[in-house]
Amino acid sequence: MSSEREELFGELLMACRMLSTEMVMFHTAIGEKRGLSAIEAKAMDYLSRFGPLTPKDLVRHSGLAPASVTALIDRLERKGMVRRSPHPEDRRKVLIELTRPGDPGPWAYLLEQMRKLCERYDDEQLRLIAEFTGESARITHRATERLTGVE
Repeated sequence: MSSEREELFGELLMACRMLSTEMVMFHTAIGEKRGLSAIEAKAMDYLSRFGPLTPKDLVRHSGLAPASVTALIDRLERKGMVRRSPHPEDRRKVLIELTRPGDPGPWAYLLEQMRKLCERYDDEQLRLIAEFTGESARITHRATERLTGVE
């Protein structure tokens, strides 16, 4: 790798680290406003994005151990954020669903500013950014699975 490319790679990794840190801090602030830990807030994000999930699905998405997910669901249920419902196709399973889906409140400013940022890029650039960001998320998810042993 050329030294210029290595330097660009370093800049990109630093930008990704900065974004990751700022997102964790943002999610922590959202969680604190709602009385949730960062993990609880992110579990709710999975449910918001994917709809009702089984506990096994939450294990797969989060990379957390099954016992940790069970405790997480219990905490969210006690806080009134999720409920367990019978699975419509398999009576042995339960679905975990949000009790109050779709609250964009804490996200409104961030989404507005991200839309403005996207206006600076053409469609092809946005596709490239979306591809890079999505693949980065998949790589990070696999790294989490490797750390936790949940694959």
